[in-house]
Amino acid sequence: PPERWSQERFYDPDPEVPGRLYTRRGGFLQASLEAFDPEFFGISPREAAIMDPQQRLLLEVTQEALDDAGHAGRVDGRAVGVYVGGFTADNMAARHNEATRRAISMHTPTSSSYTMLSNRLSFAFDLRGPSMTLDTACSSSLVALHQAVAALQRDEIEMALVGGVNAMLRPETFISMCKGHFLAPDGRCKTFDKAADGYARGEGAAMLVLRPLQAALADGDRIYAVVRATGCNQDGRTPGITVPSEQAQAELIAQVTARAGLAPAEIGYVEAHGTGTSVGDPIEMAAIGRMLGAVEGRQVPLRVGSIKSSIGHTEAAAGVASVIKAALTLHHRTVAPQAGLNELNPAIPFEDYRLQVPRQAEPFPV
Repeated sequence: PPERWSQERFYDPDPEVPGRLYTRRGGFLQASLEAFDPEFFGISPREAAIMDPQQRLLLEVTQEALDDAGHAGRVDGRAVGVYVGGFTADNMAARHNEATRRAISMHTPTSSSYTMLSNRLSFAFDLRGPSMTLDTACSSSLVALHQAVAALQRDEIEMALVGGVNAMLRPETFISMCKGHFLAPDGRCKTFDKAADGYARGEGAAMLVLRPLQAALADGDRIYAVVRATGCNQDGRTPGITVPSEQAQAELIAQVTARAGLAPAEIGYVEAHGTGTSVGDPIEMAAIGRMLGAVEGRQVPLRVGSIKSSIGHTEAAAGVASVIKAALTLHHRTVAPQAGLNELNPAIPFEDYRLQVPRQAEPFPV
């Protein structure tokens, strides 16, 4: 969008030109990031004017999630934990530099920090459980989910709000990703596709409401899905710090599947990370295929998909966006088609892995 930065000033198709980005596109929100009703949340317009748009987005989706769950106006003073994935800090960079030094005000300290992404929610809704922002890059909101589930299982909290957010305010973050050759020149995630050549940055925010199953059933809550188990690990030393490990992913899949009490052949759909990179997609599919696809007892191919082809890679919000898609897949018993898929990546032996990418909407496999 032209209100973010000038393409003429910052674009150059040559990835080696200093200070330039080689892509013109990303998954930007169509609504203005400045459209916000501060008084609804007890915030003054003066404070809201410099507040990180990521905080504003999270306040809005938290209210919507509580409305949808039937718990709006009923959580104040309760042991509700807040677990938010945060990754980029564009607003902080904009508010804390030499050019804006004289504009620093009493609201600047709380205007932008990872801490405030979660603690702003706890303050606004008067929540008394743990409140934390986690940064593990693209897995941030999934790690947040893992921590929330663990806290619920330990009876430390009665409810958890789990979310993630990403707002793309400055060209410098785009430039940095371009210099690392992470981004697709055409600004699209071509997940599972032969043309996969990097990911598209996307922005957005999402929030989940989690409760113990018996409590949700007792109160007649609408339940989209049940979290049977979660897990978390790290790749360790790989050929490069940004290169994933097939073995580490396979080990985690095996651990979580066993913890959930499920046989691999019982799993009908996997929402993959699926960024659309030439390195990451084949590694991830190899782990999924080995542990869940080509396994004893599988009667039909395992369906796999990734929401990133539809909305871009929302980075810190990517995990929770994928969980929402997986939950809605179960809720509606329908597998959505993979957006924009032209030709399957020949570097991924889908048939050998017993994996199938849906090309059209289809019933959830029984």
